[in-house]
Amino acid sequence: MNLSKIDLLNKKFSRSPLGYAPRDVDQFLVEVAEALGQAADRQRELVRKVKRLESRLQEYRQRDETLRDTLMSTQKMVDELKVAAGREAEIILQEANTKAREIVQRGHERVGQLHEEIESLKRQRNQFRIQIKGVVKAHLEILEGEDPEQERLEELESRMRFLKKAE
Repeated sequence: MNLSKIDLLNKKFSRSPLGYAPRDVDQFLVEVAEALGQAADRQRELVRKVKRLESRLQEYRQRDETLRDTLMSTQKMVDELKVAAGREAEIILQEANTKAREIVQRGHERVGQLHEEIESLKRQRNQFRIQIKGVVKAHLEILEGEDPEQERLEELESRMRFLKKAE
């Protein structure tokens, strides 16, 4: 039975010659005792439930705090890893740029060497040409023309024959 404060205040008992009717009062007391017992049972159950819920709430708060701490640690670690990765990437990039500059420099030096070699070979070719032309010209003169020494030699031979005949 549910009794409220208003029900208790508005309860009217029947009268008897000596006051209130005892049967009505006794019955009402039984109802009130039953209602108070139910309320006490309900209150105990609610107190147990509140304690259970408070315990679970405390557990959840601890988990939440642990998760927050873990999340903060993880975030800090991620930030540190990002910074470290950024530094490492910068170092790798600098090394790559340095190596690239060295490779380009060596390439330029090699190109310069090749140009020098080409010029040297051109000079050698021109010198060989000049030498070959000189040799060819000398041989051509020998083949085509009169060699003053050859003519002199022939003249000397002819005098010697003459002298031999005259002897």
